[in-house]
Amino acid sequence: MTENVTTDATTDATQNPYDLAGEAAAKLAELTGVERHDVALVLGSGWLPAVDALGAATAEIDTTDLPGFSKAAVAGHSGKIRSIDAGDRQLLVFLSRTHYYEGKGVAAVVHGVRTAARAGCRTIVLTNGCGGLNPAWTPGTPVLISDHINLTGRSPIVGANFVDLTDLYSSRLRALCKEVDPTLDEGVYVQFPGPHYETPAEVRMAGIIGGTLVGMSTTLEAIAAREAGMEVLGISLVTNLAAGISDQPLNHAEVLEAGRAAAARMGELLGRIVPRI
Repeated sequence: MTENVTTDATTDATQNPYDLAGEAAAKLAELTGVERHDVALVLGSGWLPAVDALGAATAEIDTTDLPGFSKAAVAGHSGKIRSIDAGDRQLLVFLSRTHYYEGKGVAAVVHGVRTAARAGCRTIVLTNGCGGLNPAWTPGTPVLISDHINLTGRSPIVGANFVDLTDLYSSRLRALCKEVDPTLDEGVYVQFPGPHYETPAEVRMAGIIGGTLVGMSTTLEAIAAREAGMEVLGISLVTNLAAGISDQPLNHAEVLEAGRAAAARMGELLGRIVPRI
């Protein structure tokens, strides 16, 4: 789901990724004036218009102001990081992410998550725009991620560090979301490497192995977040029916338009959920 991909990473592949995240967190505190953040959010394609509902911005910086980050490479991602005062919580909102298909390495993909953890965040909300396998999920439908299938063949974890992913997408946080909005459905997110869209046969395979949502992000970030001890909430915005579920062609402009159309609902949903986390 991309256009205008670049490959100019600023991450030093020879540097320990955990140390680099610590450096980025220290610089973040310096630039924002916020010593510690509480909750991180990563906003996927289509979610950008919803951010203003979260609260007043304390500061907004370019991702490239921090060590290890590169500029946004995908339409719909602003390349900004916003610190938001949400009452008794300080939010750290990433208005872009690095995707696996950009070719910058897995460490670059999860660098924002590790930076958030080092900045103090104990909870992270991972969002994305994705294709849906359920025909009832019309474009603009939010779906809670209950589990995932990682088809990238990669892991962000370095070394023999065996991390339990049994309840990766927090059942507590999903139950909280359903208290806020009982109409929310749940689904299993399948990450393909991208950047090409999935074929109808690949979508059928995803359904056979248990998937109901397909996209090109999120799973590696979720694994890194769990490794860092963070509680994870995943929310997908269905921007289109997956290939073969309908006869409509797929394009990135559709993803962005679905996000704009759903901006009010997404903003209200996040605005109600985040203060209760």
